[in-house]
Amino acid sequence: MATEEYSAFALNVFTRQDSSSSTSIDFDFTIEYQFVEKLEERYRCAYCRTVLHNPNQTGCGHRFCQQCITTLMNCYPAPICPIDKEVIKPNEVFKDNCCRREVLDLQVFCKYYPDCTSNVTLGRFRDHLQVCLFETVHCTNTGCYENVLRKDSKHHQKAICLFREEACQYCKIHLPVYTLKDHELTDCPNFPIQCPSGCHQTIQRSKIAEHSQVCLETEQECPYKRFGCLFKDKRINIQEHENAALREHMILVLERNTELEQQKTLSSQNDKVTWLETQMKQLTHTVNREQNRLHFKEVTETIENLRQKIVGFESYGQQVASLHHQLKKHEDAVNSHNLQLGQNQDRFKLIENVSYNGKLIWKITEYKRRKQEAIEGRTVSVFSQPFYTSRCGYKLCARAYLNGDGTGKGSHLSLFFVVMRGDYDSLLQWPFKQKVTLMLLDQSGKRNHFTEIFKADPNSASFKRPVTEWNIASGCPKFISHTQLETEKNALYINDDTLFIKIVVDISDLEEL
Repeated sequence: MATEEYSAFALNVFTRQDSSSSTSIDFDFTIEYQFVEKLEERYRCAYCRTVLHNPNQTGCGHRFCQQCITTLMNCYPAPICPIDKEVIKPNEVFKDNCCRREVLDLQVFCKYYPDCTSNVTLGRFRDHLQVCLFETVHCTNTGCYENVLRKDSKHHQKAICLFREEACQYCKIHLPVYTLKDHELTDCPNFPIQCPSGCHQTIQRSKIAEHSQVCLETEQECPYKRFGCLFKDKRINIQEHENAALREHMILVLERNTELEQQKTLSSQNDKVTWLETQMKQLTHTVNREQNRLHFKEVTETIENLRQKIVGFESYGQQVASLHHQLKKHEDAVNSHNLQLGQNQDRFKLIENVSYNGKLIWKITEYKRRKQEAIEGRTVSVFSQPFYTSRCGYKLCARAYLNGDGTGKGSHLSLFFVVMRGDYDSLLQWPFKQKVTLMLLDQSGKRNHFTEIFKADPNSASFKRPVTEWNIASGCPKFISHTQLETEKNALYINDDTLFIKIVVDISDLEEL
């Protein structure tokens, strides 16, 4: 039997022989647990030797994690039990729900033991972490990216976080704490400042202009400036200047009045001269008309020719203006078309890279810069382009945290699989149940790819039909360590500051729409 047929047959058998109802409790098999009592051999997987996750029992009586038995079925045409070397027959494999319940009831220490002394069942381990006081949580204040222990989170948010909001002590506006000092020094309308003119009074910033109108230390021009006095001094000294320079001010006023009278007289004389010039022009025009009556026709023709030239120039100017207007419209249209062309090129480039066979090749460039941005909290994760299981299939993508996320933060590259909302979701079967393979591709040519495989959990919200743009990502927080990824002597996965990630979804049992 071919490997693909054998795997599909085995998975069908698992589904058919599952006699228990679904349960909401489970545990993350990627975490290393510390059990209160020593883990009994019957609760260990015969293949991976860790605690059984979704145990399946073979015909020879040995138990395997569901992922492990699936891996054996996929890798070998005739898989062998590693305990008794018996051939594992797919039709003899079944889910051991009794063992599963026993495993989920095993007592384990909290991951933060001995700080947290709680003992919980393995099946409720994740529930405990949702309330554990020693779990790291994100600060909820807008703009803050700090992680703190849950037991310290309220104190951090209300007393320590620089992004917590407090009221300005002067204007009572609520602002983030780290901006309050700048607000007081530059913007606060009620912040008290010293009079800029040096009167030693403290005034609210919004009332400085009003104070300047009465401040005795403010520099002011002499009230007789319009008559020519150029004196400037503090307001407190202006009255003294007016008293001392009374005679000079009177002289300036008289000189100004005299100048105005002279201008008025000169204006009257100019009006008379203008009237006389007008009369002379009219008389001269009359004489010239009588003398040149014989030449009137020639003059008229000359004037008409000039008028037509003027009209021609005016028409030419209007045509030029019209051409400029049309040229501007064409330039705007060309710019609009260029913008639309650029957008279409980006869209076509994205469409060209879209896969419809359940496989994604994702090229991540500038690895060092992107990882540094993740460390600084500016861009903590990156998304791949979408891909599909078929033309009308599931819409999917990948998400990578180059500086890690959760348990892998700061030490690993975290890689997750995301189910997105698609155009054909109403025609598809939900929840999403396919096997997913995550791969970091070897660029040395030796095809020594780094691989993780998981089967979608139908009880997880990550694989339900999306009601938002995308579901919660699911995958490997500790996909590969930074040490293994970035070691120069092991430079298999990063070349020219670029790495390639491949996602493969098993679509062998999906119906084509």
